[in-house]
Amino acid sequence: MIARRLLIAGPLAALLPSAAWAQRAADLWSRWTRHDAGATTTVDHAAWTRFLGIYARPGADRVVRLPYGAIAPADRAALATYMSMLQAVPVSALSRAEQLAYWINLYNALTVQVVVDRYPVKSIRDISLGGSLAATFAGGPWDAKLVRIEGEAVSLNDVEHRILRPIWRDPRIHYAVNCASLGCPPLRSVAFTAANTGALMDEAARAFVNGQHGVRRRGGDIFVSSIYKWFRSDFGTDDRAVLDHIARFAEPELAQALREARRIAGDYYDWALNDAT
Repeated sequence: MIARRLLIAGPLAALLPSAAWAQRAADLWSRWTRHDAGATTTVDHAAWTRFLGIYARPGADRVVRLPYGAIAPADRAALATYMSMLQAVPVSALSRAEQLAYWINLYNALTVQVVVDRYPVKSIRDISLGGSLAATFAGGPWDAKLVRIEGEAVSLNDVEHRILRPIWRDPRIHYAVNCASLGCPPLRSVAFTAANTGALMDEAARAFVNGQHGVRRRGGDIFVSSIYKWFRSDFGTDDRAVLDHIARFAEPELAQALREARRIAGDYYDWALNDAT
């Protein structure tokens, strides 16, 4: 491991124990399948857009960083107010499209709040808040019940693996949610809404795939983010299917290399905090 960057040689299907924490299967929490197809209610995410507009800093490497240590007290308070508002939303009464934007924004804003409230840290994995997964794999806030929605205690893992992935079954979910790490697909500069979610997920996919944290070439070999390994069933049944998925979002030269590749040579991930210092 060099500078917290992990490069793993070998076929994508080989799962290492050190990465086992992330091999979380989609496990539907059926309680959250309720929705109102005819609902016209919208959730106001303007506060989150404002926060991102002030602090989200895109870099030349296509990574979006946040200056966690420089967030003004008033904006920390505004973030807390936004999170309180989200917890009061009657999610089951929303349309499916409105719910998708709701859960993505909740995941991303809650992750930022967790880091801001415990900063400084070098990695989100340094924040241990309890829960079975955190206790087993020594770190991370993902399994802790951090919010209460419609009377239910909900964790970040619940949102990603028990709600978003199994309900929508869209691999682009992985490009939309951000885990506050350099290796994660980057935050967008605006909140997701029912109207823009599809476009923003595609935008995030392109930024990730064509950046250094999505795909790397070494000679004739293709290395990919560990996200494609940890959640391979979401992207395809084998290396060829995963490469074809990635190629959909790749710029022409990279797309050609992905289509010509016979296998994935290995994977890598950077858990360093997406901090702007």
